[in-house]
Amino acid sequence: MFLGSYEPKLDEKGRVILPAKFRDELSNGLVLTRGQERCIYVFSAREFEDMSEKIRQAPVTSKQARDYMRVFLSGASAETPDKQHRVTIPANLRAYAGLDRDLTVIGAGSRVEIWDAAAWQTYLAEQEAAFAETAEEVIPGLF
Repeated sequence: MFLGSYEPKLDEKGRVILPAKFRDELSNGLVLTRGQERCIYVFSAREFEDMSEKIRQAPVTSKQARDYMRVFLSGASAETPDKQHRVTIPANLRAYAGLDRDLTVIGAGSRVEIWDAAAWQTYLAEQEAAFAETAEEVIPGLF
């Protein structure tokens, strides 16, 4: 499980150093793809295979499922960290997420998310109040 938040820098070649706590799970390969809220999702190769299988099971007759599958998979890029634990983020994904030099990398359970640092701070400020005030069961069975 991926947990925590980190603030690495994007280098001039579009690479980011993976946080130490994420390296073991991602060292044998990972997949970067478009995430919701304009971040980049990072899955271990194994987790991405599981996700892909679930996506393949969606009905082809569903336009919403086809649209999601196209956007999600067309932006995907399989990567392997180098010996310094750096991963290259493809230019199209950097543009999609509006990445600048300052990043925030968060653990989100089964995936990692890469955010532009300013975008993450804006998102977090907007969501923290709603999170603190949540009075109903948002995730069934959690509380």
